[in-house]
Amino acid sequence: MHYPQSLQTLIDALKRLPSVGPKTAQRMAFHMLEADRATMAQLAHALTAADDALRDCGRCRNFSEADLCGLCASQRRDQASICVVESPADLVAIEQGGGYNGQYFVLHGRLSPLDGVGPDVLGLDALDERLANGEVEELILATSSTVEGEATAHVLAQMARSKGKAVTRIAHGVPMGGELEYVDASTLAHALRGRQPVQAD
Repeated sequence: MHYPQSLQTLIDALKRLPSVGPKTAQRMAFHMLEADRATMAQLAHALTAADDALRDCGRCRNFSEADLCGLCASQRRDQASICVVESPADLVAIEQGGGYNGQYFVLHGRLSPLDGVGPDVLGLDALDERLANGEVEELILATSSTVEGEATAHVLAQMARSKGKAVTRIAHGVPMGGELEYVDASTLAHALRGRQPVQAD
């Protein structure tokens, strides 16, 4: 069907969002236009304000309104470890878990030469400078277990070891409360490779 150009532009913009296909984008556009126009204006204002105010933190590359994000500016964070994540969403997930109190570095992606994503895009030169700092003792790799994520972790590990830093990788495997019969084969294989000794009481 032929839509007015402005409506088609809105649908095309919505299709760029994660997990939004043509039909979902169309429904979202119609909903926004049929609903209270004040809601649509509020959304447009919020998007513009976020685009104007947010930038990358000068240390970890997380979203921030200041030169340093709240995590990097905090004196309560452990300066000896840096956890490398692929996205700000990954950082939020780790923070919500509550088990980590160190520093972060956000890649905003993972190495993918075919897509033109190289070390410069991921800011690896900035990470290299941080590793040269005497305070950092450990680099924690929290990249995904995809092919690109593993390749990125390999490059990061080499970088850290060249600076004499300890390198660890977050565990991948069976989720807490998961039943083995429902876990896919590659996850089970990864869990078996990463098995840990059982501590005596």
